[in-house]
Amino acid sequence: MAELKSTSSIAAHNAPRTIRSTRHAIASGETSTAALADSYYATIAAEDPKIHAWLALSRERATAQAHRIDDLAKSGDLANADTLPLAGVPIGIKDVLAMQGAPATAGSKILENYRPPYDATTVAKLAAAGAVLLGKLNCDEFAMGSSNENSAYGPVHNPCALDRVPGGSSGGSAAAVAANMAVATLGTDTGGSIRQPASFCGVVGLLPTYGRVSRYGLIAFASSLDRVGPFTHTVEDAAILLGVLAGPDPMDATSSGAAVPDYAAALQAPVKGLRIGIPDEYFGEGLDPEVRAAVEKTADALRAAGCTLHKVSLPHTRYAVATYYVLATAEASSNLARFDGVRYGLRAEDASTLSAMYRRTRDQGFGKEVKRRILLGTYVLSAGYYDAYYRKAQQVRTLLTRDFLQAFTHVDAILTPTAPTPAFRLGEKTDDPLAMYLADIYTVTANLAGICGISVPCGNSKEGLPIGAQILGKHFDEATVLRVAHAVEQAHRDGQAQR
Repeated sequence: MAELKSTSSIAAHNAPRTIRSTRHAIASGETSTAALADSYYATIAAEDPKIHAWLALSRERATAQAHRIDDLAKSGDLANADTLPLAGVPIGIKDVLAMQGAPATAGSKILENYRPPYDATTVAKLAAAGAVLLGKLNCDEFAMGSSNENSAYGPVHNPCALDRVPGGSSGGSAAAVAANMAVATLGTDTGGSIRQPASFCGVVGLLPTYGRVSRYGLIAFASSLDRVGPFTHTVEDAAILLGVLAGPDPMDATSSGAAVPDYAAALQAPVKGLRIGIPDEYFGEGLDPEVRAAVEKTADALRAAGCTLHKVSLPHTRYAVATYYVLATAEASSNLARFDGVRYGLRAEDASTLSAMYRRTRDQGFGKEVKRRILLGTYVLSAGYYDAYYRKAQQVRTLLTRDFLQAFTHVDAILTPTAPTPAFRLGEKTDDPLAMYLADIYTVTANLAGICGISVPCGNSKEGLPIGAQILGKHFDEATVLRVAHAVEQAHRDGQAQR
């Protein structure tokens, strides 16, 4: 058995800061925002050489933000929690989101020198709420991967066990929170890229309903599947961040105008009486016994909290991975056509014709996995194959969505494992794309159906690797998902305290 080389004493011994405790410390004068930001940069300098979560740091912008918050704290303007709800909170941004003054590489060589002149809507909302934006985080190239080994700038290591992957594609975002290199981070989730890394790294990862959070400024992978959401230490922090991020955006036609509730306040409501669905399809072949045991223990804890458990059926789950990898790659082949060496990013220097420049730029700029998905997506959209693959996959997507709609007529939320196993070893699946794709088997369904979900820590394997439970909810019912996750979190913490 390989040694699990845990990261430093900072992550192991220091209690992580939450949004509430950070804001209180700054408002009360216990610390200054500038000093706090400096302490996080010091942690990054000490820890990140082992983890490689960060691709770029934005010290100049962070310093300016910190001084602004400190001026407000001195004047007493932070006494009201409704004013700048993220005042002074150090946050990292996945490198597929545009952030003015910082690179946006999407983990790819083809965008190595691209610096966007604007903020993504989510980044702008964080800044407006008072967050201190520390920098950009490593990820699988164009968010295509389940292990963060596809980044053109090197893999991320799991802070809980440095010989393991952190999950993907938002591995840098999950690892930064797990290693206390940020209070919270932003990630994106196309087929599990927030929830699976959260499970592997032992943190909370929230998938909002499609349309709940703006995608403007997100470098697209698959536009009908992509979501932006937070990684945090606690469910309460995820609720606070969603309250900041959610809402309509005139720059994103797919964003919803649905009312945004007070998610943090909703956590105070008891879960007693909630109906929790348990789908047989998520507890079958391929599920690690330790993961099964942890999630079953979570179900028992919810029952003890007053929830009722009900069997539900999601019969088309068996087709989810195949459906996802047809639709996601088809959209990727279209979205990535814009990276051609003409407008931004890499341009091949040794081409004598325009068509040769296109080919050589894309060959040099895209990595192996991105090329694989572009080729697959182009194939399923091509004449003679469109009906057999793409159209059929869209029909199956409808059936998967109907499965969830039917289940939610009987239950308020659904409990499943987040991933079939704890974090696997670096390099273990790189030569077997199918095995890698199956790491998303329990998460892709929520993206296909457009529903919301969350991964919350619920236990550890015998080797000390984190295990996550996934709670899935109805469209725009993040409040219930967060309530259930909060109950799971409390039960897990009570269990740890008893040990």
